[in-house]
Amino acid sequence: MTYSKLTSAERLNIHTLGDLKKAGYVSRSIKQELRDNLIEKIKSKENIFPGIWGYEETVIPDVERAILSMHNINFLGLRGQAKTRIARMMVNLLDEYIPYVKDSELHDDPLLPLSRNAKDNLAEHGDLTKIEWLHRDERYTEKLATPDVSVADLIGDVDPIKAATLKLPYSDERVIHYGLIPRSHRGIFVINELPDLQARIQVALFNILQEGDIQIRGFKLRLPLDIQFVFTANPEDYTNRGSIVTPLKDRIESQIVTHYPKTLETGKKITEQEAVVKEEQKGIVVNELIKTLIEQIAFEARESEYVDSKSGVSARLTISAYESLLSTAERRSLINSEDSTYVRISDLYGVVASICGKVELVYEGEVEGPVIVAQNLIGKAIRTQFLNFFPDPEKSKKSKINPYAKVIEWFGGGNEMEMIGDMTNREYAARLKTIDGLDDFVDMLSAYGSEKEKLFMMEFALHGMAEFSLIGKQSLDQGMKFQDLVSSMFSGPGDEDYDFDDDDQKPF
Repeated sequence: MTYSKLTSAERLNIHTLGDLKKAGYVSRSIKQELRDNLIEKIKSKENIFPGIWGYEETVIPDVERAILSMHNINFLGLRGQAKTRIARMMVNLLDEYIPYVKDSELHDDPLLPLSRNAKDNLAEHGDLTKIEWLHRDERYTEKLATPDVSVADLIGDVDPIKAATLKLPYSDERVIHYGLIPRSHRGIFVINELPDLQARIQVALFNILQEGDIQIRGFKLRLPLDIQFVFTANPEDYTNRGSIVTPLKDRIESQIVTHYPKTLETGKKITEQEAVVKEEQKGIVVNELIKTLIEQIAFEARESEYVDSKSGVSARLTISAYESLLSTAERRSLINSEDSTYVRISDLYGVVASICGKVELVYEGEVEGPVIVAQNLIGKAIRTQFLNFFPDPEKSKKSKINPYAKVIEWFGGGNEMEMIGDMTNREYAARLKTIDGLDDFVDMLSAYGSEKEKLFMMEFALHGMAEFSLIGKQSLDQGMKFQDLVSSMFSGPGDEDYDFDDDDQKPF
């Protein structure tokens, strides 16, 4: 019999099993339901997973194929790759409402009852059995796998309180308290971080996935549960946390490998979509280059010898970094009582705290320290993007006309420039324009649309030159100091870590 959905008006008139039969309702499994609705959406060219970027040609087609095949799914990938988000969005492929037997423990299908109380209810009342409607949002269950998860949590256990209350012997199946999985009947059940689940608990899932029966404290119940299982997992060699036992992996029909954004543009879309921009921060002007640099930091981290590649670098790094970037600029405008501000390159160093907690370091990285590694990642991002706007400094050294010469000469003459992070807009502009040749250099080689954008590019050029060792750069507590490269090389150890009083030349 061909399945046809009931309209909202038809649902309002269905209150009993008899009403449901008269309306021509036909039961179907959740996997069939997902398949049918997916086919409709594909035919109508509807975006099935809106807001998921970078997976259009890789992960999303795999998910669609798995749903069309009516498979259980395991998403395999490093942290921050939208695995759980895709699972949650599968709810949108369910019917808006489905009928179930009123007060049934497992939201039983009125035409295919499963639990004892639903069967008893139907046997007693027949076509007069009360029907209620379950919204698709209530058909999603998610469980994070942790070492303390038990079989009772997932499958169920005998409930002595229920037995005593109902005055039932332990041999009666009505004393069973069902766990999360049976209670997800006719829904989507997600287990996150499957390798963290103890092996003996994973074994308990075998029969549910394959034979459709469960065993609880000596009860062998034939419960053909109707569930779409979705699992998420990191690669098995990720640290020493555990793995998916082979027989369980064999029962999960589709394993879909996720990945990080392959391009900066994709990463920027994700960050702009997910980052929380406060109402007061919407007036902060953000150069497109600074957004690119935020994404470049993540790309550099994924290739860094100091960062554990097996752990991965989540998209949460760029999201948190972007939010911190805006807050850095906002804080400066508040300190200086300025109504507006333009994000600066030096503001990138205000996101170090957001980077430190988002990367797992290998031994060499631990030796360097998370702050130093974060600062190095920012420097590498600037270095990489610098070549997209200015000539390659290495090639310029061999050229007859070196475009960097005038700026290098200015610093070579003993001049220094401190770029303090909380400078006012006026002081920021004045200091950059003090550097002889920097203004003309940017005018010659960079396109910009406003004076503020020009100042931004001037600071970017300064940081880029330092990354290519054309000039020296030292970290200060409140910002950066740029100077001649030779002078910075002969600075005493730790000089960059202190501010000095001019009178006694001692750290304070």
